[in-house]
This record gives sequence, C-alpha cells and structure tokens, in this order.
Amino acid sequence: MSNIRRKPDARRLAGVASGLLALSTVFAAYSAHAADRVKIQFWNAMSGKLGETVQHLADEFNQSQNRYEVVPVFKGTYKETMLSAIAAFRAHNPPDIVQIFDVGTATMMSARGAYVPVYNLMAKEHIAFSTKQFIPAAASYYSNTQGKLVSLPFNSSTPVIFYNKDLFAKAGVQPPKTWAEMDVVGKKLRASGAACGFTTGWPAWVQMEQFSLWNGLHYATHDNGYKAVKGVKLLINDKPYVEHLAQLGEWSKSGVFEYGGPESNSRPLFVSGHCAMYMGSSASYAAIKGGAQFPFGIGPMPYDGKLADAPQNTVVGGASLWVMKGVPSSHYAGIAAFLKFMMSGKSQAYWASSTGYVPVTQAGYQQLKSEGFYNEQPGAMVAIDELSNKAPKPWTMGIRLGYMPQIRQVERNEMEAVFAGHKSAQTALDEAKRQGDVLLQQFTQSLQH
Repeated sequence: MSNIRRKPDARRLAGVASGLLALSTVFAAYSAHAADRVKIQFWNAMSGKLGETVQHLADEFNQSQNRYEVVPVFKGTYKETMLSAIAAFRAHNPPDIVQIFDVGTATMMSARGAYVPVYNLMAKEHIAFSTKQFIPAAASYYSNTQGKLVSLPFNSSTPVIFYNKDLFAKAGVQPPKTWAEMDVVGKKLRASGAACGFTTGWPAWVQMEQFSLWNGLHYATHDNGYKAVKGVKLLINDKPYVEHLAQLGEWSKSGVFEYGGPESNSRPLFVSGHCAMYMGSSASYAAIKGGAQFPFGIGPMPYDGKLADAPQNTVVGGASLWVMKGVPSSHYAGIAAFLKFMMSGKSQAYWASSTGYVPVTQAGYQQLKSEGFYNEQPGAMVAIDELSNKAPKPWTMGIRLGYMPQIRQVERNEMEAVFAGHKSAQTALDEAKRQGDVLLQQFTQSLQH
C-alpha cells in the first residue's frame, strides 16, 4: 500500500466549504428566527416525569408554529410556585402563565387585579371557548358564579383506592364499597398476614374534603364558600366527620389503618407491600406502576352507607393555569394559542395517558375512549366515574375557601393527635373548626385592605 499522500482536490474542498457555509447560514437564520419568537414564561410545580411531560407538550406547541416559544419553569412545590407568582406580580415582573393548586383558587379569584380571566382572554383573541368543553367536575371548580372559567383546568385528579391483588387474593376479599365493609376487609387482611390494611395520602384532602363531597355533606356554610366569602363557617365537627375520624383512630390501634404522614408520604407503605391499600390521588398511578412489584387494581373511595345521599360525587384536586396581568400585551395572543393547544383532544389524551390525571376536556376523554385506552386501562375510568357519579349539588361542586392551605394544616395536626391517641375525634374537630373559622375571618378581613 502506498505511503504517498495525495494532495487535496481543490474542487472537493470548495464543495465542502460551500456546504458548511450554507449550513451555517441555515443555523444562523434559525437562531435569529428563534430569537425573534415571543417567549411565554410558564411557571409550574411539575417535577420528575410530570415535568418531562409538561416539557414535551411545550416542545410540541413550539414546533407547531414559529411566533411563540413557551418556556416551562419549575418553581418548586405548589405553595412555592404560588408564592413566587404573587411576589413576581408585586415586583411588576409576573410570569405569563402560572400553575396554581386547587386550594389557592379562592385566593386567586379574590385578587382581581392580578389575573386575566381565561374566558375573557379567549373571547378577545376570537378563540372558540366554552365551559361545556370541559368535564363538569373540572369546570365547576374553576368557574365564577356565572359559570365562566376564570382559569384553565389542567392537572386534575380525584382520590381512589389502589389495592394489592396478591394480598386481596390471599385474604379472599374484594375492594370495600363502604366504610363498614372496610372494617371487615381490613380485619381479614390483617388476619391473613398483611402488616397493614390501608393507609392514606393527603389526609385532610382525602379524609375530610373529599369525604364530605363523596358523601353529600356540607363542609362549610354558604355552599362551601361558593355563594359568599364573608361569614363562612366550617361544619367539619358535625356527627359524620366525628364518627369517621373516630373510626380511623380505632383502626390505627389495630393495624387496619396506618398513618404514613402528610401529602403522599404514605405511598411507599403501599408500594413496598406493607399496606394492602392506599387511598390517594388517581394521579399516583404512574408512580405506583413504576415502583410496585405486585399486580394492583384501582377501586372507588368507600362511602358512608348510613347517609342517604352517598355516594354523591367527588371533585378534582390538582391545579389550573392562570393568565397573569402585567405582561407585555404582545404575549396574550401566544398565551391564548398555547391554552387552546393544551385543550385539544391530542394534548389531553397524551397528558392523561402519560400521567394518570384525568382528561379535563370532553375532546380528550373522547379521544382516549376511541383509542381503546379505557378498555386497556379500566382502572383509569374509576376517577371519571367518581367525578361524574351524580350531578353536583350546590354544596358538592367543590370547596372554595380562603386560606385553605392553612386550614388543611390545622386539620392534619388535629387528625394526627387522634391517630396518636392524644385527643378524641370530637375534641380534635371542635378545635379544627375553631382555628379554621378564625382563618376564614382573617381572610375576609384581608380582602378589605
């Protein structure tokens, strides 16, 4: 083989140079074009796989047109995201879109100068928009008294029971439909060797708020704050709540129930096989599927069989998207276009099938149904069936109270005192009502300044 090096072909080098020049010109043009796009800041509380799914949707929107670029920004927990948005608004530098959790809805609605109602934005941008495009349980939660959506429903879920099929087969039981059946099922599970019958995530949300709605109970006066803000009082120390909390306290002594902490801290008790059931958000599906080493099923929340209206309906938890005031006027058309994209059947089907949240639009639900998703994943229908079990009554449309995060904290503290055997259920809920009513009064006073 010859060691003689050939001289480069001049024509060949010229061709390569020409190609590189053309390529660099394309990249330069693309970069300049991308720089010209209007950037839409989308602050959110979605981390991990959920954050990746949000980014995927933003990327799809960005690739579908060349005028706007949505930039998702993770801002921490729901509470941190909300506080960051409030601080940014006060500093006259708000994000374009911010994800606000369900219990922040009353606070946001009261801050009228801070946001642009979604129905107003869509009308101004001539985008077809109606509350009827959304599933009723999501629409009612984020609508004003005229039934118009002030924020866009986004990640919506509701409590369900996840159950370990292996432990259930061993005990010879089926998922309990009522709380009375839970007593029987829980004891049989324990007798067959299960270390724990069930645990619960988000204790105040699942065992107080959703318990009230699913059983057709009043949680607070003035239809849980929907009719009026002033003068609202909690009703959480009424008999059904006291009996329910007392029963949870008794079960915690025998192992039928095991408390695992706030929020979703108890989920590992189920995923590890320690507890046979986990009551929590339907959106826990992805995390449980990724961690559980056993077959599991999904069933509806138990209801109180002694109550005539039970089961009634649950409502959505999660968050919605709020459009902030104070951003450049050139941004609003892009914001509206992105929200329209997020409402589409394709976007909603992708979001729901990837995360375990329910599709919030009728188009999303119909697309998943036509694709056979619910035939393949029947457990995904449980949340939808609960949300639509009966038409909501005026007091089961949701719970819209100010300082709701603080009220949840008060409730959780008192529930923990019962689980630890330090207080009776009646004493605990009397105290939760007292502190909660003070918070509601403080919220009303804050609106007057």
